[in-house]
Amino acid sequence: MMDFFYLIPIAIGLGVVGLGAFMWSLRSGQYEDLDGAAARILLEDEALPPAETISGEGSAADGAAPEADSISGPRPPEAPPRPR
Repeated sequence: MMDFFYLIPIAIGLGVVGLGAFMWSLRSGQYEDLDGAAARILLEDEALPPAETISGEGSAADGAAPEADSISGPRPPEAPPRPR
């Protein structure tokens, strides 16, 4: 019987925490665009430039060895294009 004096406040506390998390997600806009997030996974990211130009690393022509090759070894071959 004494267990209920511990379990009931814990259950109410967990419920309040869950309700607070739900209210925070409503205010922060987590449920604004449900269809856009579902369709975004189907889009291809071909418009992004290759990773070498984003990172700003020096090329082998300027005398600097690329850090990615020296740390992780040679890069794996690119995957073939997917059929449409």
